[in-house]
Amino acid sequence: MRPDSGAEYESVRSLARGLELLRVLNRHEKGRASLAQLAAGTGLHRTTVRRLLETLIGEGYVQRSESDDRYVLMLKVRALSEGFKHEERISAVSGPVLAQLLHQVRWPSDLCTPDGGTMLIRESTHRFSSLSFNRAMVGERLPILLTAAGRAYFCYCEDEEREALLVLLRKDPVQAVLANDDRFIANLLEQTRGRGYSSNEGDWSAERKIGAIAVPVFEAGRVIASINVIYLSRAVSHAEAAARYLPALVDAARQLEVALADTADDA
Repeated sequence: MRPDSGAEYESVRSLARGLELLRVLNRHEKGRASLAQLAAGTGLHRTTVRRLLETLIGEGYVQRSESDDRYVLMLKVRALSEGFKHEERISAVSGPVLAQLLHQVRWPSDLCTPDGGTMLIRESTHRFSSLSFNRAMVGERLPILLTAAGRAYFCYCEDEEREALLVLLRKDPVQAVLANDDRFIANLLEQTRGRGYSSNEGDWSAERKIGAIAVPVFEAGRVIASINVIYLSRAVSHAEAAARYLPALVDAARQLEVALADTADDA
């Protein structure tokens, strides 16, 4: 029995079959397969597969090769993913990971990605945490050099990207002083990389009461995001936060990296 999706309308079976056919074709080497291979891969009758293929050919997503009678994905398929960036992909897989992290540490967490000279909060457990002091955080922006989430990304991004960020931040009225302080930047890089995580101990004047620790999230060896744990500095010291929450935070980042790798394999 098909699980109840809660949708008002029944699913369109032909559309579901067509999408499955594209997925199976995509898994074959160079997006190229025979009718028999596609029928075996989808579990559909050859006549049904052929009818679906003719529709996809008519729409420009598939082409039939005259040389070997195999079916090949066309460039138009690429257009289906052009609007889906890795930021959306990491947001899509982060929910269960952040939920587990909240269960372990109780304090809220944010998943952030860079956006210009700030970090954009893509997902958050603020609304679910009983210890949260700011409920609506998704879509909020954090200064890179003043927050743990921003520092975790900044200190692990590639040198060329970091220099480009500094060009932006030197013009930012909130972060310009730090961005122009070469000694501060050097110390920040050394400290963060040395201990493997970043912190904010009330450095952001807009949120003096807040403390935070954060770690980077990598994909294919490149940092693409950061995750933090946020707490009230009067309730938890930086040393206590690192001792209590850092293992769970690092584990959450690794889980996200595995989930991203899995979604890349499925693409």
